[in-house]
Parts: sequence; C-alpha cells; structure tokens
Amino acid sequence: MHSFYSHGKLLLTAEYLVLDGAKALAIPTKKGQSLTISTSNTPTLQWKSILHDDSLWFETEITLPLTQGKSFEDPIITTLYEILSAAQSLNPTFLNTQQGYTAISTLEFPRNWGLGSSSTLITNIAQWAQVNPYELLDKTFGGSGYDIACATAATPITYIKKDTAPLVTPVIFSPSFKEQVFFIHLNRKQNSRDSISHYRNLSHVEKELKIESFTSHTVAMIASQDSLHDFQELVTTHESELSSVLQTPTIKKQLFPTYPKAIKSLGGWGGDFILVVGTSEDMNYFKEKGYTTIIPFSEMVLS
Repeated sequence: MHSFYSHGKLLLTAEYLVLDGAKALAIPTKKGQSLTISTSNTPTLQWKSILHDDSLWFETEITLPLTQGKSFEDPIITTLYEILSAAQSLNPTFLNTQQGYTAISTLEFPRNWGLGSSSTLITNIAQWAQVNPYELLDKTFGGSGYDIACATAATPITYIKKDTAPLVTPVIFSPSFKEQVFFIHLNRKQNSRDSISHYRNLSHVEKELKIESFTSHTVAMIASQDSLHDFQELVTTHESELSSVLQTPTIKKQLFPTYPKAIKSLGGWGGDFILVVGTSEDMNYFKEKGYTTIIPFSEMVLS
C-alpha cells in the first residue's frame, strides 16, 4: 500500500498577475487531500473519492491498460481518465501492466471551498505516477501552478511562474496580529471570465508595470507582519489597484461596504474565501449577513 498527501492552497497576493510572472504570496492550508493505493489481482483501477464527511461522492472502475483518447458519458470519469492518461504519457510505465489497483482519494475540506480539490488530486497522482506535477498540470487543467507548489509546501511560499521551472521560495508568514485575521467563505463560485478578459486586454507595457507593482505588494505584505496598520493599508491598496486592472468592484464594495476594516478577495475575485481583518466580535457582522464559515488564520494556514 502507498499513500500520498497534498495540502490545499490560498493565494494572498498577485491574483491574475501570477499567471505572467508576478511574485505571489501563497499559503498551503492545514487541510488537503490524500490518495491511498493498494494492488489487486484484476487488471482494473477501482477508484473511490471520499468527501470530508466520509461520504462517497464518486466511484468508478477503469479497465487497464489505459486507452488514449477514450471518453465517457460521465464528465467526472472523463476528467479522471484524462489525468491518468496524461500521467502515463509522462511516464509510459504508469498503469501499463496487468497489475490492478484500488485507489481511495479522501478530501479533508468541502469541495465547494475552493481550496484546491483539483490541484491536490493532480499532485497526488503525479506523486503516484512519479512524474513532474507542473507538467501534469500543463497537460490537464493548466494555470499558474502556485497551487501545485502549495500542495507539497511545509510553509507559506512566494511563487514566480517561469517558462522552465517555477521559482518557489519558503517564507515565514505568521503575522503578530494573526488572531485578527480570518478567512470567510462566500458560499458561491464566481465566473471570472470578464475579469480575465479585462486583464488580458492590458497592453504589454501596462502588464509589465502591473507585474512589477504587484510583486512589490507581495514583498511589502511579507514585511508588514509586525504592523496591523501597514497590513491593512497594503490589503486596501492591493484591492484598489486590482479592481482597476480587472474593472471589477472590490468584494468590500459589492457585499460589505459598511465594514470598517480591511477585506481582501483571494484567488478568483468574488468567489470562495475572502480574508478579513477584525476581532472575533467583528465577525458577528458577517454572521448576521449569513456568512457562517469563518476560519481563524491559525486554523487555516500551515506554518
């Protein structure tokens, strides 16, 4: 039996700009996804996916060896098959024997939290197949890859996407005021297509200037760990500047205009988690609006 594990992720700075090489601050989460592999005597892959509440949400049986280009009526099976096939293309010996397997993938956080159910799966399969997880990501979902870096990180990181291999640097990010930092789930997904379109329409010169600017925001945020005032100023500046780039109102303007302290979107704007500065008592503001998934920094962040 073999077991693999990957952490979830949150992107604290340089959303969207990270795709083009801005330095981003990202944090692995304490909760992630595990993958347990055992062998069997039948030439099939028995796959089970377990949710955070121990319920079974998906299972299938795949005949081995794999057949390239195969598709299924169930899109979930098709996606899994494509990931496994991509892994096999990177390592031809993977799943290319008469040996059978039973795979159990167990998620530790709700699927709708946006903490990386896909990236943790990609990284676990890459570990099993003994292939480069960034190459596997490129062949499947695509993206900047910061979530792949978080999956195997032991601490927060800075991440710079490069053509060859990303530059991943462990950093200390444990603010002295972390008891006043919370992550709140918005209970919704956001279609980022328009925001991405606005970003993609920036001229080359504008984009280079923004990459430089948001890289400096990342550096400044890491340096602000002893000053709540500086941290809040940086959060507000980051939100304002990215709002201008994306031509999208900040989440604070959209949903929480009367909240007196800093709020920041994380990852895709307007969906999943936001970062909120405040006391435990301040969180009643959000609870009264129906946002009840409120997680303190120390419970969320692996550090």
